[in-house]
Amino acid sequence: MQSQTNLPEYLTDDFSMYLENMNSLSDPENPDLLSNYLSNLFEQLKQMPLLFNGMVDQLAMAISTKVRIDSKNLSTIELNDEPEWADVKPFVGVHADARACITEIMAHAEDDLKKAILLIHFYNGYDATPLKAEEDDYAQVDDDDESNDYDENY
Repeated sequence: MQSQTNLPEYLTDDFSMYLENMNSLSDPENPDLLSNYLSNLFEQLKQMPLLFNGMVDQLAMAISTKVRIDSKNLSTIELNDEPEWADVKPFVGVHADARACITEIMAHAEDDLKKAILLIHFYNGYDATPLKAEEDDYAQVDDDDESNDYDENY
């Protein structure tokens, strides 16, 4: 049985955009596309740490390879109501080459940073496998059934 992740309402719009962007860049024929894009995005962010101010999905993409989230312990805190940054921060590790950039974002756009971290957290635990469809109580329509009223020559 597949477990469902209950995404908090305050993240649904940003998560939807983040998921769509990450999925659109995941190409089995070009496996480096996503990693190259994320690397370039971070380099832009590094030059201008507030570049994605107000664009939480883009910020999450830019920092996704530069942060390590202790999702196991983060999931023990209540996330249905938006937590404070101080509640989330202990579960986040930052790569050495991103510390100055992340510190700048934390100083000026703490709320965006917190939401970006939470997007990454939920994305890492997201299972894109479709849920198994429930069996239909109605029999399937048989295409060979001559009782249909459709004119194929119309």
